[in-house]
Amino acid sequence: MSEYKAERTISAVFKEQEQVDKVVRRLLDRGVSRDHISVMGNNFQSETRISGFITKKDVIFGGLRSGAIFGSLFGSLLGLLSGVGVLFIPFVGPVVAAGPIGAALLGAASGALAGSAGAGLASVLMTLGMPKEKAAVYETRLKAGEFIVMAEVPADKSGEISLLLESAGGEETHTSEVALPRACSGNCNGAEDLAPEVRSHLSEAAQKTFIERYNSVFDETKDESKAEEAAWNAIHQQYEEDENGVWSKQKVNV
Repeated sequence: MSEYKAERTISAVFKEQEQVDKVVRRLLDRGVSRDHISVMGNNFQSETRISGFITKKDVIFGGLRSGAIFGSLFGSLLGLLSGVGVLFIPFVGPVVAAGPIGAALLGAASGALAGSAGAGLASVLMTLGMPKEKAAVYETRLKAGEFIVMAEVPADKSGEISLLLESAGGEETHTSEVALPRACSGNCNGAEDLAPEVRSHLSEAAQKTFIERYNSVFDETKDESKAEEAAWNAIHQQYEEDENGVWSKQKVNV
């Protein structure tokens, strides 16, 4: 079986949760890797139950500059996706995030991005090449209770998947020429393997903590998103940021 190539990111906004469930099913049916589908929303109905899917997630304790990440206890098709949890996103509030977007937001919440005007979701979307105006629309609509679906796909599938999202009710469709940023590609053999935006916000000691936790979870799950989420949680639990946005101050009680 050939390795799945995530080369572009197709994004769209959906008004209803029912649309999200259906489009995720369709993406999976079209061969999009479940580890490369992201969903965000702050208006999920907890009573949703879809037979055969996971309906409960372990509670994950951690922290962000402006809130916390913890496991979600709702059941839906999101149970199939990686890294389901609740993030506090600046300017938006608590958002259920599933898939690699959660880890990307955890990373973006550190350092310079979190302290700057326009930080949060819009900043992450802009790093993907989304125009500032469209990124602001996505952030506003998410805050208003709508949903965002993102699919990382091979380049030759981008047109097909873009049309699929639109036909399923997706609006403000956008194609980015890159996939979501990952802390590492596969195992992290050392600090040089860390993405620059991750490495620059961690002291040498914090880099070691991040890599050890990342590799431990990646070896167990082979899931980059889960490994990155666990690594950021370890950093938030054990370190504090300094005035330059670098996680360098070891907490006394960990």
